[in-house]
Amino acid sequence: MDKAIYERGMVMRRQVLGDAYVDGAIANSTDFDRQFQAQLTEHAWGAVWGDDALSPRDRSILNMGMIACLGRMHEFEAHFRGALRNGVTEKELAAILRQVAIYCGYPAAVDAHRVAKKVLAELAANPAKPAGG
Repeated sequence: MDKAIYERGMVMRRQVLGDAYVDGAIANSTDFDRQFQAQLTEHAWGAVWGDDALSPRDRSILNMGMIACLGRMHEFEAHFRGALRNGVTEKELAAILRQVAIYCGYPAAVDAHRVAKKVLAELAANPAKPAGG
């Protein structure tokens, strides 16, 4: 493991997903998946998200489309919250999901809207809670 890339990844992961989410993922790791968590942090968050060729906001926009199209709603929810933390507006997120519907199908967009509306309702009910928490 490249410790510097891992550390950069942990900073980025916390910035996008929030301390509560990352702390939960780390606390819930076991001997079975501890190495996977380290690999995920180093490769996805350190090497890719930590690369400054794209801003975190731009990466969030890309992730919203890709993860919605894959139908991975647990990850979609985490990255939807992250997109809000990265400055993607509700109007932009709605437009992303309309584009998902056209290019990847309405079922993917319906599921993504369901998750998005849940997150937005939670945030509206508790505005002091950070989007990643």
